[in-house]
Amino acid sequence: MTEWFSSIDSLEQTYWIITLIGSLFFVVILFSTFLGGEVDDLGDMDFDGGIEFQFLSFKNIVGFVTIFGWTGLAGIHSGWSNNLTIIVSLICGTVMMALMAALFYFLRNSGESGTLKMKNAVGVVCEVYLPIGAKRSTIGKVQIKVQGSLRELEALTDEDFDLQRGNVVKVVKLVTDELLLVELVKS
Repeated sequence: MTEWFSSIDSLEQTYWIITLIGSLFFVVILFSTFLGGEVDDLGDMDFDGGIEFQFLSFKNIVGFVTIFGWTGLAGIHSGWSNNLTIIVSLICGTVMMALMAALFYFLRNSGESGTLKMKNAVGVVCEVYLPIGAKRSTIGKVQIKVQGSLRELEALTDEDFDLQRGNVVKVVKLVTDELLLVELVKS
């Protein structure tokens, strides 16, 4: 192995070292992901100051180094000139880095957080679950579908009469971050 490594030129030696290191980190990240680990726990470096789209992260750098190395080796073994090999491998590594950054950005932003945004309840028609006292005298509850799921939320009313279980109401506004103001829907 040492003889073979000594017999190749310095550019190819450099590409082999880069390729092996990048591929090793790539395999560690891959197995960590399959085993349920979060690669960020391995020390994800954040060079972009916490912004959403991270071009320079540990995963993206590993992607760059791995593709840069393999492309360079392919170029050398295809008989490309040294300059062409370096240029093409830099371009391929950068494209891989950009693709990975975009992929992680879209994956991170594709799922819903699950956090209820109460402002989404305003204007929604729902049903009284627990009686609500007239003129904000007692807090009751409504069953309401917000953000795709059925929830029970506390509510008040400004109506002159109590709202009973089964009354159809509409959310008029938020009284607080956790309390709805409802009014009877007139049929």
